[in-house]
Amino acid sequence: MTPNMIYALMLPLMAFMVWRRVRRSFGRQPIQRRRMMARMVILSVIGGLTALGGLHNPRLLEGLLGGALAGAALGIVGLRLTRFERDAAGNDRYIPNAWIGGLLTVLLVGRLAWRLLVAMPQLQDPAIVSSAPAMGNSPLTFAILGLTLGYYVCYFAGLLVHHRRFERAQPAI
Repeated sequence: MTPNMIYALMLPLMAFMVWRRVRRSFGRQPIQRRRMMARMVILSVIGGLTALGGLHNPRLLEGLLGGALAGAALGIVGLRLTRFERDAAGNDRYIPNAWIGGLLTVLLVGRLAWRLLVAMPQLQDPAIVSSAPAMGNSPLTFAILGLTLGYYVCYFAGLLVHHRRFERAQPAI
């Protein structure tokens, strides 16, 4: 498989993933406990594996951990701006703050697109590939990834806690 074929397959998949993420940042969202717990586990595993990959360069690890801490703080702010409600059918829903989710998506996609644009000429010339820096060797990229991972792990954990409190506060039908 040539690199161009790989990009041709990856770009639509990445566009679909971004579309789904943006769609989840706006409007009423159903509370799905199992999915939220699964996402927290998956994102934590991704963060842990990324941290292991960043052990060879302390600057990368610092960027990831700093971003994760900032993301957790942003997750707490996002929780304060989230509203809970129960629809007519009795299903619990939450309304996330669209600005925070949209900002995180734009930051992550923008940074990945920038890194891809910078690395694209290097990938086209085989002579440069061996001497070029790796695509993920940027503390800023790791910081934005950590920001995103930290935010969503903290946000989903907080949603589950707040949802349990919301359920207890609702009158029994």
